[in-house]
Amino acid sequence: MFRHVPNIITAARLGLAFVFFGLLSWYQYEGRGSPTLLNVAFIVYAIALFSDFLDGYLARRWKVEGAFGRIVDPFVDKVLVLGSFIFFAGKNFVIPDFEMMTHAEHGAFVVKTITGVTPAMVVIILARELLVTAFRSMGESSGVAFGAQFAGKVKMVLQSVTILVILIYVNYFVGPGTDPEVLKVATWFRDVCVWVTVVVTVLSGLSYVRGAMKAAGGS
Repeated sequence: MFRHVPNIITAARLGLAFVFFGLLSWYQYEGRGSPTLLNVAFIVYAIALFSDFLDGYLARRWKVEGAFGRIVDPFVDKVLVLGSFIFFAGKNFVIPDFEMMTHAEHGAFVVKTITGVTPAMVVIILARELLVTAFRSMGESSGVAFGAQFAGKVKMVLQSVTILVILIYVNYFVGPGTDPEVLKVATWFRDVCVWVTVVVTVLSGLSYVRGAMKAAGGS
């Protein structure tokens, strides 16, 4: 009976991911959707994050860890995180950049993201995940254990915290009623979270590459 509970929780987290994406896809800053959507999205993501801890804890406590959970659990994590950053870099969180437009030639229309996440950052995060997945597949096909490293866990925590920070920032600090000094500090904090996440994501990927090379006898 207990054997399937962690896997059911993992599957439920995938369902929560699609609910979360649905909320982000409907929301549009200064357009379609209410700020309530981001409040609900925050709660949904927080529940999904807790479920990630819960399924792993129960699997270890009941000693029901298996190949299915080892493959599907990180897959769901990647879907949730990568999907979030893709939406944050998308059109629903883009607004006109009037300051840059004043300096642009021929009255060009310039936009900026209010999440601090750019498509280039998404590419970096995606490339890291694809690289680690490839090395993990190679290792496990050769009978070499390639479990999660501490750096990978730190990366996941930072990514999740950054996602929650962005939701709070967009919903409560961006807008005409926000004090400019408060907005400046909040934007600085958002940018620090985003860039630290990108850097740690790259460094954790490099640690997996070194581990894979050692396992293959490359160093």
